[in-house]
Amino acid sequence: MSLKDSLHPSNLAWIEPLIAKSKRLFWLWPPIAFVLGLLGFFLVNRQQWLGAVLAVGLVFTWVLLIAESLINKWFSRRGRASGLPRAVTTFLAQMVHQETLFFSLPFFLATTIWSSGQALFTGLLIACALLAILDPLYFGLSNRHRWLYLLFHALCVFVVTLVALPIMLRLTTGESLVLSILAMTFFSVPSLVGLLKPAGIWRWLAMVGLLALLAAAAWAGRSWIPPATLWLSGSALSPSFDTAAREPRGEMRLTPDALKTRGLYAYTAIRAPRGLREKIYHVWRHQGQVVERIPLMIHGGREQGYRAWTHKQHFSNDVGGQWQIDVTTETGQRIGSLKFTVAPDETASAADGRIQRPPGLPGWNIRHLLGNDGE
Repeated sequence: MSLKDSLHPSNLAWIEPLIAKSKRLFWLWPPIAFVLGLLGFFLVNRQQWLGAVLAVGLVFTWVLLIAESLINKWFSRRGRASGLPRAVTTFLAQMVHQETLFFSLPFFLATTIWSSGQALFTGLLIACALLAILDPLYFGLSNRHRWLYLLFHALCVFVVTLVALPIMLRLTTGESLVLSILAMTFFSVPSLVGLLKPAGIWRWLAMVGLLALLAAAAWAGRSWIPPATLWLSGSALSPSFDTAAREPRGEMRLTPDALKTRGLYAYTAIRAPRGLREKIYHVWRHQGQVVERIPLMIHGGREQGYRAWTHKQHFSNDVGGQWQIDVTTETGQRIGSLKFTVAPDETASAADGRIQRPPGLPGWNIRHLLGNDGE
């Protein structure tokens, strides 16, 4: 039997009863995808090859989804109403959307700064993941609001490329963001075609303008998008630093006189995929205003995170008040923050050199989980 004959709808009808039976176990797929995401997240440094295999498998499912659409069009051009049974295409699309969202969620849950606008983006992903497992909402979106459904699809493409590109191709966060925005824009074309139904030059120009606006909005809101494969695994403030051991040392009360005399070290440990080299910044802010932006080059692969530090020695006379050191990517995506108060009395913060572990997923002891002592 030729490939053409094997793909004929009459020869694929047996798949529909199989899918109907498997639907009883379909609820298992989202937790399985979430566990795969956890494994990809935790093993991105320890066993990078496995993280890459998981990412490649996810991308492969997207290829299958695109191929399904092309097969349908191929049959349609030859006078056939449908290439693949409707139940097959619906099952495949929902499965891929669930896999994408639940695989990616651990990365974003771990890297989101919940006190910032990043919480809105991750909250949107959580809402989309819930929509993907609630059949009435998912199929209602698919059948009655097709252009919104295609935008949903474009968002899934955006999310999976943000996670997969740094792992698979060792692209920086900024490079991955640009390519993800381009991919999302490309996959938004069917949605806008369905919404505007362009038939003349002005509607086509309006569609191109909307695509450009979508890409520009995504780029402008990049500070609200968590850097999916970079996260802060430890931070500290200290008056001195042991550069040989790469560890903060000493302690002092952060009074104006102490800062002007001794300066201040800011230490951060940042986890990143093995083989990734990326420039990050320590952005020092006083009362919300940027006073210094210091670049650092980090290298991925160390389980405890790449240890980097900056030393600020020059402080103005008006040094009192609230300070914040934002750790950001070159494109302005925030990885984490250190906050402290400078005051002449006991309300001043202490710089004691103790490395603080951030709360949440990155703080889990994965070495015990894997039965491995780590690096």
